[in-house]
Amino acid sequence: MGAVLDLRVMWARDPRTFGDTGVMAEFSDVVRSRRMTRAFTAEPITEGLLEHLVDLASRAPSAGKTQGWHIVALEGAQTARFWDITLPASRRTQFAWQRLLNAPAVLLPFADPQAYVDRYAEPDKASTGLGAGPEAWPAPYWTIDASMAVMTLLLAAEDRGLGALFFGVFRGEDELRRSLGVPERLGLLGAIALGHPADEPERKGRSAARPRRRTGEIIHRGGW
Repeated sequence: MGAVLDLRVMWARDPRTFGDTGVMAEFSDVVRSRRMTRAFTAEPITEGLLEHLVDLASRAPSAGKTQGWHIVALEGAQTARFWDITLPASRRTQFAWQRLLNAPAVLLPFADPQAYVDRYAEPDKASTGLGAGPEAWPAPYWTIDASMAVMTLLLAAEDRGLGALFFGVFRGEDELRRSLGVPERLGLLGAIALGHPADEPERKGRSAARPRRRTGEIIHRGGW
């Protein structure tokens, strides 16, 4: 216990002490190594692993601890329901990432605006006025919170050696929602393909060659 406390004191005094070693370096490695995976094997995900990933994702920040997000999980043969609607056979032969369809799981994250309105109408939050309706919110915190949960899930997948791809559902959303019985009030963020990465080199996305912005281009100290 004393050693743990010593490490905490060192970290509090100067975070740079750890450099690229120790616990914080492990998190940095996960963040830096995470990539969007577009080629999967058909190997199923270990039983219970999806629940583990979602449990970690559920620990992401949430306004008022509302936790107003849901995941519809399609696994194994169920994934065909997603692809048949969003990427029908007539368009599939021209699709650039054929092995994306091997992913043994497709997760659909949804955000629930009404959950936030209801939460902020409760006595401890009523004074904010945010319980009046979604239009009372200065920003869609249901989407913000669900997005942070999705990012946490992507990092958790990387930590467990899985590949994942978050992508938009630009075709067939209405039909997909009807097929899955999703309530109208829920907003779909996109889709997550999840599984074991294929060993063969995969074709990179068209944006892969774009340079990463430097921190100096992002940080505006003291003002813009």
